[in-house]
Amino acid sequence: MSNFRLTLERRQQVSTLRSAATYILGLLVGLGCGVLVLLAAGAPASTLMDDLVVQVFFSARGLAQTLTLAVPLILVGLAALAAMRLRFWNVGIEGQLWLGAIGATLVASNDFGSETLRLPIMLIASALAGAIWIAVPLLLKLKANVNELVVTLLLSNVAYLLLQHLLFGAWKDPVNSFPVSPRFDDNEQLASLGFGNLHSGIYLALAITLLMAVLVQKSRTGFYIDVIGHNRRTALATGIPVTATLTLMILLSGALAGLAGGLVVTGVEHRLTQTIGINTTFSGIVIAFVARFNPLAILPTAIALAGIYNAGSTLKVFYGIPDAIVVLIQGIVLLTLLMVQFFRSYRVSLLRRTPPQTARQIT
Repeated sequence: MSNFRLTLERRQQVSTLRSAATYILGLLVGLGCGVLVLLAAGAPASTLMDDLVVQVFFSARGLAQTLTLAVPLILVGLAALAAMRLRFWNVGIEGQLWLGAIGATLVASNDFGSETLRLPIMLIASALAGAIWIAVPLLLKLKANVNELVVTLLLSNVAYLLLQHLLFGAWKDPVNSFPVSPRFDDNEQLASLGFGNLHSGIYLALAITLLMAVLVQKSRTGFYIDVIGHNRRTALATGIPVTATLTLMILLSGALAGLAGGLVVTGVEHRLTQTIGINTTFSGIVIAFVARFNPLAILPTAIALAGIYNAGSTLKVFYGIPDAIVVLIQGIVLLTLLMVQFFRSYRVSLLRRTPPQTARQIT
């Protein structure tokens, strides 16, 4: 093997067929490895297909629960997409979601606005709270070039402590022994669609997805986003409004995460609890990567991930499979997709070494 060497060459063009094939291959390999993990954790092979697919997507109760779980996942996936297309690493989606839930609860607990307008005000407040929370790392990034990874992550811890402070203190329901807020009034809850726990928030999630697709793929702002994401210095040199575009998209990222929190408390929980939003940062990043930062692809990806969560709950109840296994499967799928993405973009060749030419002695 000493006479051979490995070379790495970037492909100049990648066909649609190769791109689709590598994506499907990576997804299948990741899911196959996830199944092996479940089997090793004690899930029975005889009923695994039924628990993972049939009961989750092809039964009325399972599909309703999957779609309900998918609503906030769609928004956190879009939140991750909005920031990461600009190479801004928003790892504080959980914190922004919690702030959004707190903002909606603030409106409900103080009866802001009329009864007919309170629910829209709650959702607007949740989006504003998420945007305000991400504005801190954005400002530090723009003014002092502080790493957003550190600031967004630390602010998530601050948000969770604030959430606990409120639930164990001023907002604790006096008639409940658990740390939860009082239940929202009927006019402060999203309408049920009569299909399990599915609520009208799914329409809002679908509309926002379409608007994001237009913004990212069909508008001038979308062109600015692509240029800035690939090379910020080039974007500055060509006169593209880098700061304005970055500010718009990062605040939008926080607003979407905050709105996800608002939809959870108004559509499902109907009160503020400390269990909402767990692992949503990682879920949002996984959804964005698996969807390849395509807003329309966020929808099926979020629904598929919601199905995994739904199946994980079943496996946890009946077979004692821990929640960490579900997170592990997400990580496996993400890693396999990243690996096949590498081989999609680069060509690896094995070449024979050329022996050095010896200079002839001139006599």
